Amino acid sequence: MQHEHISKQFDAELETVRSRVLQMGGLVEEQIVNAIEALINSKLDLADGVIAKDLQVNAMEVEIDEACAHIIARRQPTAGDLRMVMTVIKTITDLERIGDEAEKIARMSKLIYQSGRLSTPRFTEITMMSGIVLEMLRKSLDAFARLDIGTAVQVPRQDVLVDDAFSSCMRHLITFMMEDPRTISTSLDVLFAAKAIERIGDHAKNMSEYVVYMVKGKDVRHTSLEEIEREVE
Repeated sequence: MQHEHISKQFDAELETVRSRVLQMGGLVEEQIVNAIEALINSKLDLADGVIAKDLQVNAMEVEIDEACAHIIARRQPTAGDLRMVMTVIKTITDLERIGDEAEKIARMSKLIYQSGRLSTPRFTEITMMSGIVLEMLRKSLDAFARLDIGTAVQVPRQDVLVDDAFSSCMRHLITFMMEDPRTISTSLDVLFAAKAIERIGDHAKNMSEYVVYMVKGKDVRHTSLEEIEREVE
């Protein structure tokens, strides 16, 4: 009876940690949405909000990390439970870094619109990239919530699209800078924002790979798309 009671407590602790990860994911997703909105539509109040909220994202990472350390120390989890705790620790690191990238985008948007520059940048590729990375993040969090590796393996494929869009964005910005040196300052800020979006995609991809590890016990980092898909099949 005592063992059953401890087991239920342990399950409850794991469930609490999992739900906190999804809450953190929701907060980070909101940060990206607001940062992109600030960048594309010059909503500087949203940019200020993103910068201010970054502390909340950092605090959540520390809190969840400590909860995981307590679980490992007190419960000494094994096999699937240990993989779950390890996945949580890795996932919150990537979520915190996504929060940092959202803050970068917010800072860039402030630089672009506050400096009274002549050129207004075009955001075609950035709009496309941000749509894809948000979908990648949502899929990774959904896969984590439902232990769904079918959804998880869709994410690395989308990362290829983000990388292609970033390359296209970079080519356009270089062309602008060469044609009109007055656009250099703004173009560089847009490039930094585009790079931050591309990095968000990388972090979402990492998170999807942790789900495969959690479910299958196989580390698929640094392996090809084909290998990841084979592992799932």
